[in-house]
Amino acid sequence: MTNTEHAQQAWQSTLMDNYGTPQVALASGNGSTLVDVDGKTYIDMLAGIAVNSLGYGHPKVVAAVSEQVATLAHSSNLFATQPVLNVAAKLKDQFARVAGEENAESTRLFFCNSGTEANEAVLKLARLTGRSRILAATHGFHGRTMGALAMTGQPDKQAPFAPLPQGVEFFPYGDLDYVRKLVEHDPSDTAAIILEPIQGETGVIPAPEGFLEGLRELCDAHGILLAVDEVQTGIGRTGQFWAFEHATGVVPDIISMAKGLGAGLPIGAVLAHGKAATLFSPGKHGTTFGGNPVACAAAGVVLEELTPEFLAEVQRKGEKLREALEVLPEVQQVRGRGLMLGVVLHNPVAKQAVGTALENGLILNAPSEQVLRLTPPLVITDVELEDAVQRIANVLTQVEKA
Repeated sequence: MTNTEHAQQAWQSTLMDNYGTPQVALASGNGSTLVDVDGKTYIDMLAGIAVNSLGYGHPKVVAAVSEQVATLAHSSNLFATQPVLNVAAKLKDQFARVAGEENAESTRLFFCNSGTEANEAVLKLARLTGRSRILAATHGFHGRTMGALAMTGQPDKQAPFAPLPQGVEFFPYGDLDYVRKLVEHDPSDTAAIILEPIQGETGVIPAPEGFLEGLRELCDAHGILLAVDEVQTGIGRTGQFWAFEHATGVVPDIISMAKGLGAGLPIGAVLAHGKAATLFSPGKHGTTFGGNPVACAAAGVVLEELTPEFLAEVQRKGEKLREALEVLPEVQQVRGRGLMLGVVLHNPVAKQAVGTALENGLILNAPSEQVLRLTPPLVITDVELEDAVQRIANVLTQVEKA
């Protein structure tokens, strides 16, 4: 019996079945390469689902986390620590770059442990406006806790847990006229509109040009909060710090973040400005581990590394990857931006491709039957990208012939 088979048996006997049994048991990683318990290596084109932004074993992350865990691992939010203040200041600086110093002056942060928790906080901020309606996109994904799930436009995920918190209504992603009609039904009771700039879990679907701009105008006209879910798309993933920056002149009232912010450590954040930043008062919300010094030490490194030059490299590598994939005969189109790409196949073989890719030393993801999602570490090299494309080509050839 292999080490992998031992790990699978242990998984089945100790863990609940919500994930199924993994095909691979990982042991270590370095850069954009992973190694399983039997010594096989893989090029990682998923990065822990867009989490390991700086890859594995990044020396600055290792040093910062090691120093912090040896100094102060946890304090709770009854006390202030320097790592959380550093990360808050850096995120405020990023927002000032986009929104201007005047808007950024009112900016405040809330730290938690995941994207789901960040969006749960967004829901509570919306409720604190005194209005009850929240508008969210069909096929959107905002998390799996009851509040975040209520805003997730995927009925198959919602149905087993009904009844969910009420007050959420859904609009077709990209249909501005439909959103206008929803708002006009009761604008004075509409608290917030929430959406992802690029829907990730549905197959990497960018918002149509002009959609975010139209939502911003609509929200301004009726005093509605615009909440942008940057959990997957943010922190440099698309080659811009936040994906909403692709839209001209759009400044959200609330931004939720997580995934790549912690370079592999669990951290989520909510950034709000203006009236949205004042809605939480002492006792209204909290989390024991939010703003954990060790997670914030890792996040501090990420924010230091994401220079304009670094982001330009993400854009360049994303275009290089797109161009190489678009010429494959099995590929219908490639959508997305930067290093968040959806490879749309002519045939519904994406799920089979994921399994075959593992046999070929490659980690892929299939959010749907016809789409491969690629979110590799932002530090992946050109050589690794070229190797990955060759392996993807081989994998698609294999599954098409099967």
